[in-house]
Amino acid sequence: MLKINIVAIGKIKEKYIVDGISEFKKRLSTYVNFNIVELNENKDSNLSVVQDSKNILKFFEKNKSYKILLDISADYMSSEELADMVSNLSITNSEISFIIGGSRGVTDEVRKLVDKRISFSKLTFPHQLFRLMLTEQIYRAICINNNIKYHK
Repeated sequence: MLKINIVAIGKIKEKYIVDGISEFKKRLSTYVNFNIVELNENKDSNLSVVQDSKNILKFFEKNKSYKILLDISADYMSSEELADMVSNLSITNSEISFIIGGSRGVTDEVRKLVDKRISFSKLTFPHQLFRLMLTEQIYRAICINNNIKYHK
């Protein structure tokens, strides 16, 4: 079974977001092994990008999955393209990790070490809400790939 991770800086604080993620996680459990990895967030604004990126790099050392960075400066991807990408990656990879950096972004070192970078929009979203949006899009991709009538 394909394993899909969301690797994110910080913890979810809002109950409605936790509830939404839990619902999609439950729906995904039939099709993939879905996990959320929460990395420590540095509260010092002068060091946050560097320290948060170091936490992501530590994850990379331990995890050999295909790594996709959510990056506002990357190319956009539709839901159908995401579904195709997940389907194609599942042929050669047993694990895929989607990385959400800290609120100030990530270092160029992280950008260079990922396998792919994608963007949802030029818009800026709150990190907690974006985690829910990404979880929903992963579920949508799985539905597209399994011909489930969730995606219209």
